[in-house]
Parts: sequence; C-alpha cells; structure tokens
Amino acid sequence: MHRREFFRRAALGGAGLVTARVLDAQGTAKPQAPATGNTSNLFDMNQDAAKTVRRPARAGAAESMDDEDRDALVREIRCQCGCTLDVYICRTTDFSCQVSPAMHRDIISLVEGGYSAQEILDSFVTTYGERALMAPKREGFNLTGYLMPFAVLGVGAVALTTVLRRMSNRAAPAVIGARVVRSAEGDATDDEMARLNAAIRKDE
Repeated sequence: MHRREFFRRAALGGAGLVTARVLDAQGTAKPQAPATGNTSNLFDMNQDAAKTVRRPARAGAAESMDDEDRDALVREIRCQCGCTLDVYICRTTDFSCQVSPAMHRDIISLVEGGYSAQEILDSFVTTYGERALMAPKREGFNLTGYLMPFAVLGVGAVALTTVLRRMSNRAAPAVIGARVVRSAEGDATDDEMARLNAAIRKDE
C-alpha cells in the first residue's frame, strides 16, 4: 500500500470515530424536565392559596352593581398567588394563574347575591386577612399612616408662617425708625437725635 493511501484511510477512520462519539454524546444527553404548569415566568406561584369566599344569596337578590363598578371592586382585591397584582390584572395577563380566576368567581357570586362592595371586601378580609386588600383600611394604625403626611404639612405651614411673621415684626420698627431719623435729621438737635436713636435701639 502506498504511503499516501495509508494516510488517507487513517484520516477517514479518525473522522468517523470522532463523529460517532459526538453522536453518542448527543444521544445520551439528559432530557429536560417538562413544565409543570404551576409556575410563572416571573415567580413561583402558590396555586393552593385560593380559599372559598361565599355567602348565601339574599332573598330576591339582584346584582348589586354594574360591570364597571364590579371591575373597579376586583381591582381593590389582591391576588393571593404571590404576584402582588390585583385580581383583575393577574386574571387577564397571567393565564397560568389558577388563584385569580377562583377569587374572581367568588366576587361574581357575591355581587349576584346582592352584597355591596364594602361587604364583599369585608368577606375577603375575613377569609384572607388584610393582605387581601390592595390598600389597607383607613382605620386604627393604618389611619395614622394616611393622616401623617397631611399632619406634617400642616405643622410645617404653621412653623413657616410663625417664622415669617416674627421676621416681619422685627423688620418693621427698624424701617419706621429709619424713616423717623431721616425726617428729623434736618430739624432735631444732637441731643434729640441721640435720645431718638436710643429709643429705637430699645424697641429693637
């Protein structure tokens, strides 16, 4: 066998061996775990967080609000899946969430049962606690948090007014005294001017 033919066959054999090993490695790669459907692309959901919030319908009950008011109410209730969004936004944007649709159904049921918006909010707070609300109730310690900014602004306004008034009161005698001195300089004697200046300094 010629030397050139020998090297050609050796090169082909080596290439075939490398190709076989690459294909074998690809064939034995670990398969990826399939998606479970219980997680979002943004966070891990708690799909078991939904609790039943139901009340018996009132006798002869009709829907307590129209669709617009109901949607506004839904926006006041926080989804409990862990997303921190309200039920309306979570239900209409994250279709993998199973909690917001369940909470939405409970809201619809209570609206159809004749319950007011406040009664529905109270029902969700009874079941989930204060975390069910997008904004805390304006009572107790929460009320302090609502009123504190206005109280601070009020105190600041009073303090600023007091400071400006004192500055104005201090400046007024000096201005008046200067005017008196200027008007009296032409007619008063040196002794009278000295007494006038002493009186002005005493007032200051």
